[in-house]
Amino acid sequence: MKEAHWIFCPLCGGKTRLKIREDTVLKNLPIYCPKCKQETLVSVKSLDLSIIEEPDAKTQSR
Repeated sequence: MKEAHWIFCPLCGGKTRLKIREDTVLKNLPIYCPKCKQETLVSVKSLDLSIIEEPDAKTQSR
């Protein structure tokens, strides 16, 4: 059986409720941190976690 690792919050470093294995591939996964109460969009490949930065919504002007 492959070893599982916890995903830690990229903002505060707290442990989230998700575990990943070495062969896990995730794309555009929103993770929620119960410690800092923030949601972050991440991608995971080969235990390498990368944060996806989304541009802020811009207000429409007339």
